[in-house]
Amino acid sequence: MKKENETVIVVGAGPSGLSVAATLTNQSIPYIILERENCFASLWKKYSYDRLHLHLKKQFCELPHKPFPSSFPSYIPKEKFLDYLEDYVSHFKINPLYHRTVESAEFDEGNEKWKVKAMNKDSGEVEEYDGKFLVVATGETSDPFVPEIEGLKSFPGKVIHSTVFKNGKEFKDEHVLVVGSGNSGMEIALDLINNGAKTSIVVRSPVHFLSRGILNLGLFLMKYLSMEMVDSVMVMLSKIVYGDVTNYGVSRPNEGPFYMKVKYGKYPVVDVGTYHKIKSRELKVLPAEIECVNGKDVLFKNSHLHTFDSIIFCTGFKRSTHKWLKGDDYLLNDDGIPKPSYPIHWKGKNGLYCVGLSRRGFYGAAGDAENVANDIRSILQNL
Repeated sequence: MKKENETVIVVGAGPSGLSVAATLTNQSIPYIILERENCFASLWKKYSYDRLHLHLKKQFCELPHKPFPSSFPSYIPKEKFLDYLEDYVSHFKINPLYHRTVESAEFDEGNEKWKVKAMNKDSGEVEEYDGKFLVVATGETSDPFVPEIEGLKSFPGKVIHSTVFKNGKEFKDEHVLVVGSGNSGMEIALDLINNGAKTSIVVRSPVHFLSRGILNLGLFLMKYLSMEMVDSVMVMLSKIVYGDVTNYGVSRPNEGPFYMKVKYGKYPVVDVGTYHKIKSRELKVLPAEIECVNGKDVLFKNSHLHTFDSIIFCTGFKRSTHKWLKGDDYLLNDDGIPKPSYPIHWKGKNGLYCVGLSRRGFYGAAGDAENVANDIRSILQNL
């Protein structure tokens, strides 16, 4: 078994892990990054749809110590964001160890170090790393989730998760069911319609529709007003812009959009054209949960039966941190989300930290990374 001693071990080379690497480099603190995929930012490089843009203005999405080029548009498309990440990795000389799947991480009380075991998928060898500090930067979107549905295996058409979807071209003239009404579901449904697919979307839960302008105004107001006041403004503006959404099979939540994002990790839908398709009935809203599938027939719990050629699950992600992080009863819950409340959510015990798990997007991850690097520097200076 290969053994290495490190100062900081970072798990995950997505934008959160890269942010940690940059802030540690800025403090001249040595580290390694373990990444299970064969590239950094794999969700963006390999598992995202073509039309994806950052939903927030670029100033809210910068990684630490490197702004976006001034030539970039306000809402950055996937390709330009990947260009930025490539430049970021090069600029900070970030070299993740790829194809390393962490199998366990446990604090050794005797040595006061974290022992991390990772499978090298290239060699088949288990490698062991000792580090004084461990940073969990595996992200909110770690493992694609598809719910278990009776009879789904009998469905003869395509059944994919949103991480496999690229664009709607291959679904032209098909009857397609989109399951999930978050931002991915709404945007994929829009892309399907624009490419000639007859599209339906399952909307089981109440949804906040916000335009990009409304959302960015909300982020600005959060600097000066309470979350409750900002949410009231957001809901009022949404009602003015979108009207009575219940006319189209959608309902609004009782809780505000910012509160729901922080409390439950449920993001408001940033509308880039989907609501117009709902309003025009081009996108059919199905308000009930799926009961079962029988061949191409999908039975819903309101007893309605519909036939589809393909099903796309936009049902989000689960986190698997609890499977490999041992002995932590303070920082992360079973779903891989911090137990401590903001703003002390990033720091655990015995040199354990997390970055990018506070449901506050890239902006939150950048702040987490700065806090972690500053805290580690302070501890090292006092040794």
